[in-house]
This record gives sequence, structure tokens and C-alpha cells, in this order.
Amino acid sequence: MSEKWSGPLERIDAYRWRIPESFRKGMRVPGLIYADEKLLRHIKGEQSLQQVANVAHLPGIVKYSLAMPDIHWGYGFCIGGVAATDIKDGVISPGGIGYDINCGVRLLRTNLTLADIKDKLKNLVESLFTHIPCGVGSHGQLKLSSREEKKVLREGAQWAVRSGYGFEEDIDFTEERGCLAGADPSKVSPRALERGYKQQGTLGSGNHFLEIQVIEEIYDARVAAVFGLEKGAITVMVHSGSRGFGYQVCDDYLKTMGGTVQKYGIRLPDRQLACAPLSSPEGKDYFAAMACAANYAWANRQCLMHGTREVFMKTLRMGPKDLGMELVYDVAHNIGKFEEHTVEGEKRKLFVHRKGATRAFAPGHAHLPERYKPVGQPVIIPGDMGTNSYVLVGTELAMQETWGSTCHGAGRVMSRHQAIKRTRGRSLLREMEEKGIVVRSQGRNTLAEEAPEAYKDINEVVEVVHQAGLSRKVAKMRPLGVIKG
Repeated sequence: MSEKWSGPLERIDAYRWRIPESFRKGMRVPGLIYADEKLLRHIKGEQSLQQVANVAHLPGIVKYSLAMPDIHWGYGFCIGGVAATDIKDGVISPGGIGYDINCGVRLLRTNLTLADIKDKLKNLVESLFTHIPCGVGSHGQLKLSSREEKKVLREGAQWAVRSGYGFEEDIDFTEERGCLAGADPSKVSPRALERGYKQQGTLGSGNHFLEIQVIEEIYDARVAAVFGLEKGAITVMVHSGSRGFGYQVCDDYLKTMGGTVQKYGIRLPDRQLACAPLSSPEGKDYFAAMACAANYAWANRQCLMHGTREVFMKTLRMGPKDLGMELVYDVAHNIGKFEEHTVEGEKRKLFVHRKGATRAFAPGHAHLPERYKPVGQPVIIPGDMGTNSYVLVGTELAMQETWGSTCHGAGRVMSRHQAIKRTRGRSLLREMEEKGIVVRSQGRNTLAEEAPEAYKDINEVVEVVHQAGLSRKVAKMRPLGVIKG
């Protein structure tokens, strides 16, 4: 992972860089990387650009192998990678979606201001930490029967709402309405089912978090008003995924896809890109299992949001109307989906892999809620611990260039092990408190792994996609309190 990039990189403009198709025999399309010169210096210091070139070898890949400015090394695909394949002769690759299937984030707006919670912030964080299960292997209060678990896998967030964990309007403001079609629990292993039945409604560990924030700046007042955001208001962000269930689904199918590559005579520069034709039984089975994990994650974030609402109402002694805690939007950033896009002037159905990338659909898109169609899709970009988070909005240029995709976060610059080593002897909890941020976590290593210096500068990453036109800045939030696993 420490090897530096020595291949060609052609500058298109201040925010776009190309790896030419001629770089390696077998590349079917060029690589296209979004970054400025400062971010590029780090990007060139590790293997992620080689992974962009490797992805360009995938059968059926269309137009480009793409990478967002938060690009860093991952399994098979770089994290921050996007690739679309043709449904007739293209492939589906688990490495292009990732282990934490439908890791994603949802943003909640409220009627509260900082003055409303300032004296109760510590109580809110303590109560959230007590009532929201988090940490490695954490188990929730929901213990699903085998029958109920399979309903979750088919129905996603819609199951959660029907079971009393939220409201119907929550579904309207969730990507894919919280349910990816085509899920089939029979394609999921018994081990995955076993790992999933106790973890519904849990936050998890690593970079997952639940954060109380205040809106510090509004960049586009018109769009912010449509999203229900205003300066000084309190928001809550939930970042979590499909937990051990999704990890197991990915692991199971990666083990079988190596043989699939040989069966169909697919030549790849990296075995971690193991894949199957979309039209093959193996490709269809993986998609059906991956959709189950995506639905598990949407149900999980819905249950987490419901628990958060209850904690706020109880701690602040407020009713739901006064609290006004409503879902702005929920976006996935590790997922693969069948979508229709324009290619050389013609509408084509493609399979879009987004691994560490957020959907950013333009105004008027049929898949957006009616309220958002005039302005475009909310794009939610979480910062790392102790730094800003952002709301952006999708653009037509993203539809033309990146299959309606943009960045998903800051992107790591050091491994978790390196971060723990680098922060040894420091009190990160005290450092956060000095910044006015209340933090609760399951252990010191969790904080060390997620230290701010372990990540790129979120402000720089967001500025690149804003200046490149892939998504436009709407609002910036500052953290006040956070719980982590």
C-alpha cells in the first residue's frame, strides 16, 4: 500500500486528471480522477491510482473508471471509486461495493437551536450512548425471529416503519425509498443470517457515529430552505451500515467469485476484482444477497433514527411537534444499483458500482422526492471526528460525468493501526472537549483510530467536488456531541 504512483497522469483542468487507456494493456477505458494538486500529492503516494487503472479492465465498463477526491486504497476498487458496467456484457464485482454494504448516512433536522440544548448537551450525549447500542459485535434490543429477519431483508426501512420505528414520510426521504428491489434471502448464507438477527438497530464501530451538530454556515439559502435547514439550527447525523450481516455477505461471495472468473474466462490484473457477468447465475445471486444487506442497513438506520427521536423527546421533555426531528435524506455510499443514464446521447440501463461515493442526482430526476425535484438530491458528506460535515446538492454535470455520483467523506490518509500509534500518549477525549465537543465511546482505540489527522481535510475534499461541479455546497455543520463504538 506504500508504493508510489509512477504511471502517467494527464491534467485535464484544475480538478480533473486522466490515466490514459494506453497505460496498461487490457484497459478498456481511461481513469478519471477528481482532485486538486494538494490532494493529488497524497493520492500519488499510495496504490489507489493503480486500483483505478485496474478497474478499467472490467468487462463491459462504460466511459471511465472514476475516483472521487476522497480516494484511498481499498479492497479491489479504491474507496472513492465509481464504475458503471453495461447490463448485457458487463460484470458485477463485490470489491466495487465493499464489505460494509450500504454503509451510509442520514441527516435529521430539528426545530432546536444551540440555546435550547446547550445546558443539556452532556445529558443528551450520555442518554444516546446508553440507549443506542454501539461497538464491535454490539447487540440491539431487537431480537429478530428467522421469519422477521427475512422480512427486513426484503423490505428494508419499510419494514421498520410498519413495525412502529418511525413514520411513513421517513420512507419518502430515503434513497430507493429504503428498499432495493431484487433482494432474495435464500441467496444469503446461514452464517450471515446468524450474524444479522441480533444486530438490527445498532451503530457499530470504526468510523460509524451518531452526532449532534449545529448548522454553522448556509451557502445556498434557497436550496437550504427546501431541505428545511437554517443557520443556527440543530441537526443530527447517523452514520452506520449493514453491520456483520453485510460483511458476511461480501465475504461469502468473494470466496466463490474466484472460481467464477475462471469459469467465464475473465482476465483481471488483480484477483480482488473477482466478478461475475451480470446475466450469469452467480452475478444474479450476488446481487440478490447484496440487496438483502442494503435493505438491512436501511432498516438499521431507520431504527437508529427512531431511537434518537425518543432519546431527544425524553431528555428535553418535548413532544414530536415541538422537536420537529425530521429526516432530510438518507444516502448510501457502498452500493451497486441498476440505473438509467445517458451514454453518447442515448438512454442506457447500466449497473453502477459506488464504493465510498454518494449518489448526487440532478433536479427533476424521477427518483427524487417531489419536494426536492425542483432543486436536486441532498448529498450528505460526514466529516471525521471533530471536524465539519456538509450538505450539498446534486447537479446535471454529475449526471453527465460521474453517473450522478460525488464524494462520500474525507478519506483516510493513514491506517487505523498507524493512527493508534501516532496518537499514543495523547488524550483525544480532552482534545475534543477543548474544542467544545462532548464525546462518548467504547474505548480509547476507537478515538485513536478516528483521530482527525487520520483523514484528509474534509473542507478541501468538498471544495473539489463543488468547484468541479459534481455537487454544490448548501450548508456546513459543526459537531457538538458524538457517540462512537
